[in-house]
Amino acid sequence: MTATAWKRLIRFVGEDGKIYRGEPIVPNDSYDLGKAALAGEEIKAKVVTGDIFDGAVVTDEVKNVKTLLGPLSEDDVPMVKCIGLNYSKHIHEAGLNPPPFPSVFYKPRFSVADFGEPIPIPKIAQEDQVDYEGELCVVIGKTGKDIKEEDALSYVAGYVSGNDVSARKWQMDPKFAGGVPQWVFSKSFDKYAPLGPALVSTAVIPNPGTLQLQTHINGKLRQDSNTDDLLFNVPKIIAFLSQGTTLEKGTVIMTGTPSGVGLGFKPPKYLQNGDIVEVSIEKIGTLHNKMHFV
Repeated sequence: MTATAWKRLIRFVGEDGKIYRGEPIVPNDSYDLGKAALAGEEIKAKVVTGDIFDGAVVTDEVKNVKTLLGPLSEDDVPMVKCIGLNYSKHIHEAGLNPPPFPSVFYKPRFSVADFGEPIPIPKIAQEDQVDYEGELCVVIGKTGKDIKEEDALSYVAGYVSGNDVSARKWQMDPKFAGGVPQWVFSKSFDKYAPLGPALVSTAVIPNPGTLQLQTHINGKLRQDSNTDDLLFNVPKIIAFLSQGTTLEKGTVIMTGTPSGVGLGFKPPKYLQNGDIVEVSIEKIGTLHNKMHFV
C-alpha cells in the first residue's frame, strides 16, 4: 500500500477564512464526516502541510472546520478516469452484455467539485436527462506505468465517494449522440465529478472490495449495493488503465456505479433543479450536493 502520513485527508475553510488541508479528528473509522458537517457538528482537524501524496506532514496545529470542502481541488487532479458498466446488476439493468475488458472514458480536471458545492447543470443538459451515479473513487498516490495487478494497490493513496453526474440524452439518444454512445461529452461538464467528504487512506481501507455503497435522492434510497458486485475490481482496473499509459499521481479513477440509477426506472427518474444527491460509502462517508440548473 502507498504509505501516507494521514489516515483521512480533508480540505476545509478555517475560521480565519483560509483554506487548509487537515487530518480530521474522528472517534472511530465509522464516523461520517459528511453527515457531521451537514448536522452542524463541531469538526476539528490537525493541519497537514507539504505534498499530500509524498512528504505530507500532519502537524500538531488544530483548527476548527468552518466549511468542509472536497479533499481534492481541480489543481490536484491531472485527470479523472472512469469505468462504465462495472457492476453486474447495473449491466443487467441497462440491458447490456458484460464487456470483456473495462469500458473507459475520461473527465477533465475541471469536472472536480467539492462536498456541498452546487452542481451547475447547463441548459443543454437539463431537460429529462440529468442522472446520478454513486461511485467508489480511487486516488492514485504515486505515478506508474504498466502496473502489475498484484502490485496495483501499492499505487493507491486512498478512496473517496463520488458522483458521476450524467446527461443521458447526450450520452445515448441517437438524436443527440448519433449512432455511437457519447460518453465523454455527456459526463464531462464542469463540476460533474463531485468528490467527498474525505480521502481515506489504504491504512483504513486495505480492501476496497467489500464496501457498502448507497445513494439517496432527496432522502430516498435509490442505490444500495456492495463493491463485491464489481465486475472488474480495483487492482484489475489499475493494471488495465496503466498498460502503456502513465497513471499520474493525483489521478482519480471512478470505478463504476451499481444498479438504481435514474435511467433504470420505468419511467426514468431523472434529477430536477434543486434535487439533493447523497452518496454514502462505508468508512468513507457521505458526499452531499444539490443540482443547480443554470
